[in-house]
Amino acid sequence: MTSPENFSFIRYLAAKKSLDDRSLNRHVFNSLSRSLASLSTSGPLQVLEVGCGLGAMVERLLDWGLLRRGAVYTAIDLEPENIAAARERLQDYALQRGYPSREEAGVLCWRLERGRRFCLVLEAIDLHDFIRREQGRQTWDLLIAHAFLDLVDLSATLPSLLFLLKDGGLCYFTLNFDGSTIFLPYLDAEFDRRIEDLYHQTMDYHHWKSWPSTQSQTGRRLFHMLPAAGASVLAAGSSDWVVHPGPDGYPQDEAYFLHFIIHTLASALDGHPRLPRKRFREWVEQRHRQIKEGRLHYIARQLDFLGHINKDLG
Repeated sequence: MTSPENFSFIRYLAAKKSLDDRSLNRHVFNSLSRSLASLSTSGPLQVLEVGCGLGAMVERLLDWGLLRRGAVYTAIDLEPENIAAARERLQDYALQRGYPSREEAGVLCWRLERGRRFCLVLEAIDLHDFIRREQGRQTWDLLIAHAFLDLVDLSATLPSLLFLLKDGGLCYFTLNFDGSTIFLPYLDAEFDRRIEDLYHQTMDYHHWKSWPSTQSQTGRRLFHMLPAAGASVLAAGSSDWVVHPGPDGYPQDEAYFLHFIIHTLASALDGHPRLPRKRFREWVEQRHRQIKEGRLHYIARQLDFLGHINKDLG
């Protein structure tokens, strides 16, 4: 076996941070920065992130200067183990950055440069339970969903998510998958395309639907679904994942990231009637071997969006 014997989702989330950092569209990010600078708020900036994972977006937005004026940042995730790992990771992050920190009633509060205050609320909760609890309050100035919207029923979830925002608020939706997965070099072009097509189809069948959806094309769908839900698109751009080996191999822990991607694909397609079992198993083994040898290249097409909420459009 050329892949890791055991796979950890926590390690996968940590491994992809370096990749996400270089993949995020800077035009969209800079548009967000300008929009936040001109946003008028009566108190601290209120930020909500859904599907927060390990809290990498918190680190990123602080390191990239977006939240240095302070904020109240609410981060939710379905999995308690993700929230526990995020709490530990972000406490270490604050220590490394030299931010004085204390915990107040379960809320992590840091003192940033110039005495600015940053408070972090972490909660393990189902998204739909959270929406039901918070519906109508319109608490947040900025809503973030990072590599998340292609995991949910977009047509049912997006309108209620946007309704959590204040009128005039912003939504920053990043790394939305848009229908293309490429592994290079090709082993057998026809068989590779069949695997990729079938893998995308697994994204389009969910337990909440008895007919296909189009989750594998979430990126392009947002161009019309955001305005339909009451958000004008202020900026959009590509944020493709591109992983390739350099002279010293893959950056940081991105070899593990690739092993996890192949493992995820293999698990999703295990036993598929259109894939001969032995041949598919050999394909998976070859891909893991290519990663170990530093020969696999991986591309996934994705799109970033910045939206502005206008309740009159909904």
